[in-house]
Amino acid sequence: MPSAATALAARSRRALARPETGVLIGALAVYLLFWAVAPTFRQLDSLSTVLYQSSTLGIMGLSVALLMIGGEFDLSAGVAVVSSALTASMVAFQLTLNVWTGVLVALVLSLAVGAFNGLMLVLTRLPSFLVTLGTFLMLQGLNLALTKAITGTVATDSISDMEGFDQARSVFSATLTVGGTDVRITVLWWLGFACLATWVLLRTTYGNWIFAVGGGQESARAVGVPVAFVKISLFMLVGFTAWFVGMHQLFAFNTVQSGGGVGNELLYIAAAVIGGCLLTGGYGSVPGPVVGAFLFGMVSQGIVYADWDPDWFMFFLGAVLLLATLLNLWVRRQATAGRRTAGVRRA
Repeated sequence: MPSAATALAARSRRALARPETGVLIGALAVYLLFWAVAPTFRQLDSLSTVLYQSSTLGIMGLSVALLMIGGEFDLSAGVAVVSSALTASMVAFQLTLNVWTGVLVALVLSLAVGAFNGLMLVLTRLPSFLVTLGTFLMLQGLNLALTKAITGTVATDSISDMEGFDQARSVFSATLTVGGTDVRITVLWWLGFACLATWVLLRTTYGNWIFAVGGGQESARAVGVPVAFVKISLFMLVGFTAWFVGMHQLFAFNTVQSGGGVGNELLYIAAAVIGGCLLTGGYGSVPGPVVGAFLFGMVSQGIVYADWDPDWFMFFLGAVLLLATLLNLWVRRQATAGRRTAGVRRA
């Protein structure tokens, strides 16, 4: 019968082996760093701002993480957010419709882009990197060309005085007061989506399919997993979150710049990777990308609160992300080595 010490050691190894353990340790270290060097960082209002920055990245990071667990990438995710916002704005303004009409048209378009990526992947068997790179370039060109052709500028017109704007803003971009501190509603949506994604990944057959497809699609197909359905639906999920974040941007700022979103796809992927998702697929969790997005938010705002030279922002951000990824790798290797040692001792 194992002793209490042995049982505790086994539980510790299981905790260290969790995908999110490394980034959780790294996020704690970053939090303590900015807590020490930036007094403003300790205020509740500052925490609310950090959470807001994290939420807009984190909502996209969730769907990208599930797609990566399923073994694929989506390089079009960043510009797809802007495409969604542009569509909703121009459909509503140019056709003088209720803004909810534009919102629904944008949702259909976003899901269609995701379905296109998935179908191209399944039908051509090309790497998702190439498929979504092509979609990224096409959307980037369409965003700029169509916006200039329709509005005459590189930005959309303000829709703040149009019918349905206030109702839509209350859904996608409201500000709530919690304990005397203003909190953007995207934070609540982010946490809600994270809970739902955790349940789907760990408690449903579809979640098992995601892990199976990411681990090896031929093996998954051999045991009856609908590989094509899983991949297409995951790309459509990325499209859905791109639509949601795009609607937030539209109703938070009233107008949309057509050249935005470029480069954000790398941040979404980075949040998933430092959260423990493997680039090879088949491994990861939902809490990991949530903490990864929070780490991004802390770094981006912490540098401002610490009054550090903003010219060093991207360098510091890259260094923190690299260190967090290396820490995650080291923790996972230590846990794996611990399990091997325990197995040898039992033998």
